[in-house]
Amino acid sequence: MPVRPLSPHATVYRLGYTMVLSFLHRLSGVALAAGLLLLACWLMAAASGPAAYARVTAFLGHGLFQVVLGGWLVAFVFHFGAGIRHLCWDAGYGFERPQARRSARVLVVAVVLVAALLLYLFFCPAGVRS
Repeated sequence: MPVRPLSPHATVYRLGYTMVLSFLHRLSGVALAAGLLLLACWLMAAASGPAAYARVTAFLGHGLFQVVLGGWLVAFVFHFGAGIRHLCWDAGYGFERPQARRSARVLVVAVVLVAALLLYLFFCPAGVRS
């Protein structure tokens, strides 16, 4: 006799925007936690002296790691924006489907614009910006 699940299985649900944004919010939180380990290493190197700081900054200045830092910045912006959206939900606003869709669109557009601006400010050389 086949055993049926007691609760709805993952295949029952359709992949919706709320599921995707919820997953990305959790994923960005994990990325931020991993980034805090790198921040702690950088701070420990700064406290350890000039030689340790020079080694760590040389590592952090590598091109591949600059991409990781850019991703970390985007994760921060998304997690911050999604957190504000969740705070609005906690206050009882935005639960209706049209409001939830609108807030999802606003979140995505705001994240793209703010992240693009911050990436431009942090990673473009000063001579290119002027």
